[in-house]
Amino acid sequence: MSSDVIGRLTRLIVAFCLVALIASQAWKTLHADSGGEGIFCLTILHNNDGESALLGRSAGTETFGGAAHFASLVWLEKLRATTACEKPAKNASVMVSSGDNFLAGPAFTASLERNEFYDARLIEIIVYDALALGNHDFDFGPDVLARFITQIMHRPAPFLSANLDFSGERSLERLVERGRISGATVLRKNNERIGIVGATTPNLRSVSFPRNVRTVGDVAAEVQADVDELESRGVNKIILISHLQHIEADIALVSKLRGVDVVVAGGGGELLANADTPLIPGHEEEVSGPYPLIVQDASGADVLVVTTTGRYEYLGKLVVRFDSGGNVQSIDESASRPVRVASGRVPDAVAPNPIVNREIVRPVKYFVDSLSRDIIAGSQVELNGLRRAVRSTETNQGNLLADAILWQARQEATRLGVNSPVVALQNGGGMRANSVLPPGEVSMANTFEIAPFSNFVSVVEDIPREQFKEILENAVSRAVEGDTPGGTGRFAQVAGFAFKWSEAGTAQALDADGAVTTPGTRVRDVTLDDGTVIVKDGAVEPGPTLDIAVVHFLALGGDQYPFRGKPFSNTGISYQQALANYIVQELGGVITGTDYPAGREGRSERLASETSQDGGSE
Repeated sequence: MSSDVIGRLTRLIVAFCLVALIASQAWKTLHADSGGEGIFCLTILHNNDGESALLGRSAGTETFGGAAHFASLVWLEKLRATTACEKPAKNASVMVSSGDNFLAGPAFTASLERNEFYDARLIEIIVYDALALGNHDFDFGPDVLARFITQIMHRPAPFLSANLDFSGERSLERLVERGRISGATVLRKNNERIGIVGATTPNLRSVSFPRNVRTVGDVAAEVQADVDELESRGVNKIILISHLQHIEADIALVSKLRGVDVVVAGGGGELLANADTPLIPGHEEEVSGPYPLIVQDASGADVLVVTTTGRYEYLGKLVVRFDSGGNVQSIDESASRPVRVASGRVPDAVAPNPIVNREIVRPVKYFVDSLSRDIIAGSQVELNGLRRAVRSTETNQGNLLADAILWQARQEATRLGVNSPVVALQNGGGMRANSVLPPGEVSMANTFEIAPFSNFVSVVEDIPREQFKEILENAVSRAVEGDTPGGTGRFAQVAGFAFKWSEAGTAQALDADGAVTTPGTRVRDVTLDDGTVIVKDGAVEPGPTLDIAVVHFLALGGDQYPFRGKPFSNTGISYQQALANYIVQELGGVITGTDYPAGREGRSERLASETSQDGGSE
């Protein structure tokens, strides 16, 4: 062998050894457990309940919220996450949603009118890593949800729920087969694997339209099965993205689990923040606890629980340091917080994302503005549609909508060949304006804001008086502080009658089929507008059955209204259309303070414990 060949071989061997030595040192640097070495620094970016709030906050807080500024903030925080921890720690980020990725209303109507889901396009631009399925994602049925998911083509993220069975809906089952819907997923970030598991409220059938999508098993058992499967594959950093509608439900769930490191909750709208966190003005009094909450799992290990308010008001940011064993070593308390979505003249303002502005905000705003220009009436009184009000007490906006439903059902009764209903009920959860409409012009957009869902006015005939009391017991069964969390949207705004209820009475409980398991004792008196007494001192008076006007969501048992499969007749007229028709045709385009005073008319009267009557002390 010539000396030249030997020399070349020698140089190759030396070079190989040097490369091997460098690689070995790099491996040791990345995986050592001391001095910051071997640390994986994960920035978890999250939001929940976007609910098609693409245009931002209403007048008075124009400088906060909105899809375009939210998208800019996400990408800014993704960039910051690349250096969240100093080297030799590895840095990465994930972006997740905890459900309710769209919601009925003017903005989503723009999507339906133009057959283009603007919320789906926003998901594409933001580039999520995983999204939980929330209850509102099913509000238009499985087929619309399937179309929504299918539209997301650019770097599509999986939609997750461990406790839903999609086999009864072929459009969604096909997405399961393609991996677009799953119970869990594994992300690979900077050579580290992160498991994400999803969960959806087991009350899905009571609060949305999943049709043949079923909730299966116990949420904790289904989630734990996916966690165990991830751990069996060596995945040791696990995030749960859940949409259980109330953070207390998430805390209760954590106590039954093992192996979950972080929970990103959705559906409750709670604001978690620390004392030094900049908040949207007016939110200072709405803080529910620190960010993050630290709760213990079934083994006693600490789990970090986070959430934010919805509507793209905040981007959650949790910076977590994991050791090489996948254990949470620490959180960056100075960086971890809900980051408000700000624009305009505030220090933390961000510029709007130009693509979101061009492809989403402008067309949606044009459509919504066209509805706003369609003036249908004038109001002489402010109309209270605040979420906390319509879900707990009588309001004049609630009375207006209930009257509209009763009026429209009566108009259609002859055509349908049914009895003219004598009463109407509207669940507060179906009213979504969450604002006080001031005196002045009332537009078609306002009717969509108040009544945005695909809920159709329907008539349920021949309801026995005992069952009518059960329906009202359900309506007030979650209306008192300390009641079982969730389901407050079942509170009824009513027409055609008045009733009194005691907050000290026993709250009715129902099983999944609408059968009463705990009789309620809160409803004390019920009297029809013509003076007929239905309930007196908690006892049902004998008499003929009642014909009731409701939206078909309630007739089907939504919000656990115990109609128990009773046949009903659908008018084919949405409650939004009914509201507009009633205002224009019956009220002549004028909403007066005489007809709808700002104070309560006495349609529902809440009796305090000290004034409640017999049976009110259970």
